[in-house]
Amino acid sequence: MLAAPMNAPLHHVGRCLVAGLVALLPIVGAVLGIVWLEGALSASWRAQVDWYFPGLGMLLAAAAIYAVGLAVTTFVGRWLWRVADLGLERLPLVGSLYQSLKEVLGYDSGRERFFHSVVTVACDGGEQIGFVTGEVDGADGGRRLTVFVPGSPNPTSGRLLLVPPTAVRRLDVRPADALRTLVAMGKSPLRP
Repeated sequence: MLAAPMNAPLHHVGRCLVAGLVALLPIVGAVLGIVWLEGALSASWRAQVDWYFPGLGMLLAAAAIYAVGLAVTTFVGRWLWRVADLGLERLPLVGSLYQSLKEVLGYDSGRERFFHSVVTVACDGGEQIGFVTGEVDGADGGRRLTVFVPGSPNPTSGRLLLVPPTAVRRLDVRPADALRTLVAMGKSPLRP
């Protein structure tokens, strides 16, 4: 009976330390990420200018991204972007990588999309998010869907399933939104 009051302060201190650590981890991670990004963006030219201040690399990167966005929203900018886009697609080796990345991210609406639809597949008493990439004939002659089931939070790895169409449930969600949910480990909800 006497041991319980001695453990109460230790339990309180331990619980507060864990809670503080959990609260500070995202903040410290964000600060370290920003410091690393700033260092990476400004490392090549920081020593060559006299007017550098902390955050200048990220400020210049944001200004460049804004300028590209502004340029591609104008008539001439859209035309130049299409010309650059076609040029990148025609480059050997880089072109196929560029095209695949556009398809996966859902930016290539003019051609056949990489992910046809978002589905769920039953697994271990629950469901997993998957992406239908095509259809094939199964060994029994029946139709099978090729479904890529990505991992979370890294959706670049996963497994490819061949399942009958009745084994999936289609979701009314864009592939880009489903990918965002996977990367956010479910913190970004699936919205139709």
